[in-house]
Amino acid sequence: MGEDPNAGSDRTTANAPNMQRGRSTGHWNLFPGNFRWVICAVLFIGISKNYMDRQVLGVLKTTLQQDLHWNEIDYSNLVFAFQAAYAVGMLAVGRFIDRVGCRLGYAVAVVFWSVASMAHAFCYSLGSFVVARSALGLGESCAFPASIKAVAEWFPQKERALAVGLFNAGSNLGAILTPLVVPWITLHFGWRQAFLLTGGLGFFWLLLWLGIYRRPEEHPSCTESELALIRSGRDEPASRVSWARILAHRQAWAFIGGKFLTDPVWWFYLFWVPGFLQHEHGLSLGQVGLPVVVIYLLSDGGSVAGGWLSSHLLKKRLGLNAARKIALLICAVAVLPIVYAYRAHELWTAVFLIGLAAAAHQGFSANLLTLPSDLFPHQAVASVVGAGGMAGAVGGMLVATIVGRVLQWTGSYFIPFLIAGFAYLAALGLIQALAPRLEPAEIG
Repeated sequence: MGEDPNAGSDRTTANAPNMQRGRSTGHWNLFPGNFRWVICAVLFIGISKNYMDRQVLGVLKTTLQQDLHWNEIDYSNLVFAFQAAYAVGMLAVGRFIDRVGCRLGYAVAVVFWSVASMAHAFCYSLGSFVVARSALGLGESCAFPASIKAVAEWFPQKERALAVGLFNAGSNLGAILTPLVVPWITLHFGWRQAFLLTGGLGFFWLLLWLGIYRRPEEHPSCTESELALIRSGRDEPASRVSWARILAHRQAWAFIGGKFLTDPVWWFYLFWVPGFLQHEHGLSLGQVGLPVVVIYLLSDGGSVAGGWLSSHLLKKRLGLNAARKIALLICAVAVLPIVYAYRAHELWTAVFLIGLAAAAHQGFSANLLTLPSDLFPHQAVASVVGAGGMAGAVGGMLVATIVGRVLQWTGSYFIPFLIAGFAYLAALGLIQALAPRLEPAEIG
């Protein structure tokens, strides 16, 4: 409305050699033709904040067990509560995001989950923690459906896996910062302040999000040439897509099944690995930070590398089906050595095995999370991602129950690491069975 069709190609002025006018008169663009990567950076920061809030409990597992007298089953029930709420939220927020859009939907969610994170500081019993964890899970369920939908809105298909891999790397940054920041806060001010301070950071991100995010068609910093690139290859219906039409397609179930089998492994890393290192390798709360940081630095590289690999193969004119599945297969095989992590007597051997598996998980996840935008119109993407996220959370509930009881009864991590090792090959087999050619769903 009122746009100059030639504004996106305005020449820069002598006083601003590195800037270009956007599509709105008088708006200067510091990233001409590449503003989508700024959007990706904002999504990266949002996912980092999301993972900080959810991982505080995992870092403080041993401390809270000692202070509040929880056993392994009590702790697993807290993880179960978070994932149950996350599952319910995933089913609902995908539709919510598809209806109200990324900008408003994500803003509402980050306020809700930041308040829920801060509320942990006022909990004194297992029951009150269950309520706070449930609220946190409900709010946090919005982050990935909103982020995937934003990528579908802002990126052409050939760049989506890389964009997903980049913003998904934010989960690793959050997982890196948490074991560095939370123990320091806890040792100096107490664990309640750790929840308060980390939860409050969400309001700073909210200002960034509201200040920057718009759909590309509405954004003054998106040039005409960038908008044309984003729209290339799109052939999408104008109306919303119903659940019945989505779930009638095997492609949806391929994604849902993949998430059900692999998401629980990541939940296991987040909520149990710090405790595993403390229990099995004798680390204190102050010592656990460095090993966990190394694990998530490795996983950060895996997220970017996995997304880059399939995008690189696509640019080499390999078909979508081959590009995505080759990347998935490499990641699935790279996970396998983790089955020996429980037997590693040397700390850094265990850290490397877990870090390699975490990197492979993130590479696998970067490609898996791209499938909804590959296979469905953007009006349905958040709903498909939400359904998959719900399935992943349900799988996480099941694994949380298994891990808590196995550890309480046997004290051994053998079964959890065995599940972690073979989940990805099973997921890839299911994807191949349900979507052998990764053809887009025919939704008219």
